[in-house]
Amino acid sequence: MATRKLKMGMVGGGTDAFIGAIHRIAANMDGQIELACGALSINPEIAKQSGKLLYLPEDRIYLTYDEMIKKEAALPADKRIDFITIVTPNFAHFAPAMMALDNGFNVVIEKPITFTLDEAKQLKKKVEETGLILCLTHTYSGYPMVKQARAMAKDGVLGKIRKIWVEYPQGWLSKLSEREGNAQAAWRTDPKKSGKSGAMGDIGTHAAHLAEYISGLKITKLCADLNIMVEGRALDDDGNVLLRFDNGAAGVLMASQVAAGEENALKIRIYGEKGGIEWAQHEPNTLLVKWLDQPTQILRAGGNYGDRLSSYATHNCRTPGGHPEGYLEAFGNIYRNFALTLLAKLDGEKATKEMLDFPGVEDGIRGMAFIDTVVKSNTSDEKWTDFVV
Repeated sequence: MATRKLKMGMVGGGTDAFIGAIHRIAANMDGQIELACGALSINPEIAKQSGKLLYLPEDRIYLTYDEMIKKEAALPADKRIDFITIVTPNFAHFAPAMMALDNGFNVVIEKPITFTLDEAKQLKKKVEETGLILCLTHTYSGYPMVKQARAMAKDGVLGKIRKIWVEYPQGWLSKLSEREGNAQAAWRTDPKKSGKSGAMGDIGTHAAHLAEYISGLKITKLCADLNIMVEGRALDDDGNVLLRFDNGAAGVLMASQVAAGEENALKIRIYGEKGGIEWAQHEPNTLLVKWLDQPTQILRAGGNYGDRLSSYATHNCRTPGGHPEGYLEAFGNIYRNFALTLLAKLDGEKATKEMLDFPGVEDGIRGMAFIDTVVKSNTSDEKWTDFVV
């Protein structure tokens, strides 16, 4: 039984960032993790100020990830951090992740996992060499009713899967916000910082991961149409993709950041021979189960619903039915499962299958392959482009 909290170091996520605060809330939610140090910004003043605002010891507020990793690795085992969370823009994921693994630190990393598919493969090789744990924060797989849907698909409740629709419309890039002082828009639309794809790399990867995660299937080929709808933008802000899966199922994926008026309207529908499921992030506690030969069933999340939900769903429910659980809790579930798995490993115990249910390096590789294949398909005259990992 663990006798102390896990110690976390953070790369990025200072006061000028958005996602860093989300990670800290999620990591802190279950009282198993404490933020022990950070290299919180490439701007030295912001790094120092951010560290002070988070009450970090002065000697553990670092100005670079290189300094942080080297100094933490030199500390006694009971003082140094257990893992490093990387919340920088895409282009700055690989180097700190590789260095962390090389120095014996487990890693939590924002998606997409790296800047290129080759980098993702190098990370996988390093994870296998070191035996360390890498967690990828594909947030939406942390929702209890997403896990319920996955368990039902896996158990064959819906019959053989035939059709998958997944959509992720946002409206926040409907204007040329990257030139109007929006820092989030500026790096996400910059090929040098974001990568070869915009909307598909940012939110299309979430949609593709959710389709594979819930269905248990793998995309084998796709046909993509990417668009730049806002004049002057360097990367796609909209796209549609036809999908084929390894069991013969057909799919449609839509991701757009110019759907004016939309927030984060992620929605997925999966249909099998016997029935289908529908889940939407705007109503995350609800899972609709639609049957061929009976009325639609409404399943609800709740920690007291062990008689009707899978162990994967109830393991990730935090409140009784009727109390809303949302994005932060889903994020917290990913951190909790990672933490429980790491604590079990440190204690020489075996993690349960529910604990092990969090995204990892393999999901990261498939995400990068999805980006590559979508971009390749968009420039191809062929209808189908093989999904190659």
